[in-house]
Amino acid sequence: MNITKNLLFTTLIALGTLTMYSCKTKKLAAKPAPAPVEKPAPPVEEKKPAPEPEPEKPEPIEKPNFNLDNIQFEFNSFVLKTSSFPILDRAVAEMKKSPNTKFILNGYSSAEGTPEHNMSLSVDRANSVKSYFVNAGLNGNNFTIVGHGDKDPISPNTTEEGRILNRRTEIKVQK
Repeated sequence: MNITKNLLFTTLIALGTLTMYSCKTKKLAAKPAPAPVEKPAPPVEEKKPAPEPEPEKPEPIEKPNFNLDNIQFEFNSFVLKTSSFPILDRAVAEMKKSPNTKFILNGYSSAEGTPEHNMSLSVDRANSVKSYFVNAGLNGNNFTIVGHGDKDPISPNTTEEGRILNRRTEIKVQK
């Protein structure tokens, strides 16, 4: 009987499966696949060689401007006027552009005083300018001192304005 039960049970399962498949089922209709869309290929980037860095060019050397104003002094003194400091500072900057250039510092005085005193004063004035330059870092060997006393005035010594202009030191490039 056991075998009969098994056989019956197997038959029932088989019939149930057949019944299930014999029912009308929805058949899936195959849909046509859409036409493949061709994507454009990404543009091929040409690898350019990295540009070689340009060799560093030295900064162009600016030509020094030695066309400087006269340096002025107080009456009967070799003390620099404060108005002369910007002129001296500009002279130092220009001289540093050409550190081997030689200069003549020409000292002058107005006509007051004796010729000997005026000559000594003019030399002291030129030395005062040289000291300023050396203290600013310039080579003292690049400067020659020349005293002229009250000779070669740039303005008449008959007025105080003229005498003020004659109390000076001029900077000239040595040739």
